[in-house]
Amino acid sequence: MTTLQVKELTVGYGPKTVIKGMNLTIPEGKITVFIGGNGCGKSTLLRTLARLQKPDTGAVLLDGRQIAQMSTKEVAKSLSILPQGPSAPEGLTVRQLVRQGRYPHQSWLKQWSPVDEEMVNVALQSTRVEAFADQTVDSLSGGQRQRVWIATTLAQGTGMLLLDEPTTYLDLSHQVEILDMLYELNERDQRTIVMVLHDLNLACRYAHFMVAVSEGNIYAFGAPEEIVTPETVKDVFQLDCEVIPDPLFGTPLCIPRGKGRIIGQF
Repeated sequence: MTTLQVKELTVGYGPKTVIKGMNLTIPEGKITVFIGGNGCGKSTLLRTLARLQKPDTGAVLLDGRQIAQMSTKEVAKSLSILPQGPSAPEGLTVRQLVRQGRYPHQSWLKQWSPVDEEMVNVALQSTRVEAFADQTVDSLSGGQRQRVWIATTLAQGTGMLLLDEPTTYLDLSHQVEILDMLYELNERDQRTIVMVLHDLNLACRYAHFMVAVSEGNIYAFGAPEEIVTPETVKDVFQLDCEVIPDPLFGTPLCIPRGKGRIIGQF
């Protein structure tokens, strides 16, 4: 298993501090979802976990080692990240893109091998994109492209996936399709998955644990039923709501208060 921790982490952009003295341990083999309002620091936290953003102070520990002191290839063998809005060069096929996920395992002495080919094929199959492996990425729908990008991260063969808003810009059916697929990957392989999600109700449905981020620090951490309460939603999102059990899954279902048409009124 891959372990990931942050200790006394502070991260900023120039004079602006975004994360302030944060401590967190990511649960192994589970799905953890970061939630919070716009600008609260959740995407910055995910990028810092992946060593894409340098901390001002504190440390990220990957398997007990400071990630800042590890090489890019070492990090890429342990965790893979899917950032927001990735793009592929025009004309690149699905298989060509997924093959790029094997770059951490290549060197002058170790060229492409049958193991690499098998990992690519397994990634294509696991994400159900093998049927259009020879099509160009830019010819696919948004949901199909997102599955291809996830296949690319799977091809790395890491024990941990970090995904920054993997359902953004997708319609509801494709959001559920992507999250179902990630849930199945976790169930089958006990792969640790960390995501940033905006949809609170979908986050509750798929997460084992949630991290509510507010003003650059952790407001609350725990199972969705412990975290998503009217009080937490009010404090973190500045939103009045009711929370009831989801009729299908029993997970918390957040119903925002606000204006809207009441049935029977015209």
